[in-house]
Amino acid sequence: MSQLPEYDELFKVVLVGNSGVGKSKLLARFTKEEFVQDSKATIGIEFAHKDIHIQNQLIRAQIWDTGGQERYRSITAVYYRDAVGALLVYDVSNRKSFNDLDHWLKEVRTATGEETRVLVIGNKSDLASTREVSLEEAARYAETNGLKVIETSAKDSSNVQEAFLGILNDIFNKHRPSPSVHSRGSKLSGKQNPPKKSGCC
Repeated sequence: MSQLPEYDELFKVVLVGNSGVGKSKLLARFTKEEFVQDSKATIGIEFAHKDIHIQNQLIRAQIWDTGGQERYRSITAVYYRDAVGALLVYDVSNRKSFNDLDHWLKEVRTATGEETRVLVIGNKSDLASTREVSLEEAARYAETNGLKVIETSAKDSSNVQEAFLGILNDIFNKHRPSPSVHSRGSKLSGKQNPPKKSGCC
């Protein structure tokens, strides 16, 4: 007889965005509470997990960091499989990374469907002196696409926990299992309600 998993639900969330926006640093800050100043660009895929409690349920958040460099774009589709959430990351000091959000959002929607929960993250908010994208502009973009946006800094940890916990709570609320059919260790899939338009977090 197989042993039951030690968690109630598994939520797979993917980090997407251009190379260099700080996806790996956000992953390390959320799952390990650490920041590595000089880290190499992610080669291919890496993932980590963190267990959290939401309304008396133990949720295992499995966070996947997809390589943002152009040559990896063709192989990432398989890693979107079973994802119920996506964090769309840009660098507030790099306008191109913001302009490319349309590409990443389209890729997420194509690979996972319109129902996947998506949160826009403006990372590196500590770089105020070199900012190229305002929070107001990002909020307009998010509202246009029916999303929310939050600015973070993996370096000083500002809003990192809030961003990850925000999307995980959103996923939980959209997939809340019925007590009569819930089984420990289940993996989420199926329908979600369409996202409602809202402004900045």
